[in-house]
Amino acid sequence: MNDYTHRYGPVALVTGASSGIGRAFAVELAARGLDLVLVARRADRLRDLAAELTAKHGTGVHVLPEDLTDPGAPDRILDAVRDLDVGMVVNNAGFGVKGAFESGDPGALADLQTVNCTVPTRLAHGLVPALRRRGRGALLFTASVEGLIGCPYSAVYSASKAYVIALGEALWGELTPAGIDVLTLCPGATDTEAPAKQGIDPATLHHLMSPEAVVDSALANLGVEPLHVPSDHYRQSMEGLRAMPRRDALTAMARAMAPA
Repeated sequence: MNDYTHRYGPVALVTGASSGIGRAFAVELAARGLDLVLVARRADRLRDLAAELTAKHGTGVHVLPEDLTDPGAPDRILDAVRDLDVGMVVNNAGFGVKGAFESGDPGALADLQTVNCTVPTRLAHGLVPALRRRGRGALLFTASVEGLIGCPYSAVYSASKAYVIALGEALWGELTPAGIDVLTLCPGATDTEAPAKQGIDPATLHHLMSPEAVVDSALANLGVEPLHVPSDHYRQSMEGLRAMPRRDALTAMARAMAPA
């Protein structure tokens, strides 16, 4: 067993694993020798990914098709991994809703809060005791640069990711002394399915990172810092906004992000 699998293996749990950053986490962790538990709604994609990783790396893969908007999903996931030695938890699943706050569908906004906030809280809460007993392991949370400041026309998504940042940073403080590495990942624009699902033309986005580059950067900073922004462009942009008087920053953002 190599040092990576000893510290973070033998099993990693990855939510939102059927595409984008979650899929990239699964691919990279399999390449590093970890077995996987993959969670997402799209069972066909999970099965295809499991077959690919098993054929290429000999990875053991448990596929858990779950709709994370279902309140019972976290308990079912925790039951499924109860007898597995999970050393890394990648809370990656999430989605966003863009547009004027009052125009958002109430059901979609409630589902967003469930997936983005409740699920990572429940999974971390259920799995941290075993990580403490192990005395080693990792928790990763995928947040967003939009959680670093309130983002007009992305209000509930931005608020949900601010919650994830606060949760991850608090757990970094609590769990680092126990030998558990905690990282909150704050990507900027990433080349995934998410922008198109939110009604954004991907061609209008600049400074896109690939999911693979985001994951490589995250894993390189695991155990180094509590919060990581992988994009130099977005790190500098957010630092500039947060250095401005807040009313000026929010006014500028509202003008820039207002729907056409």
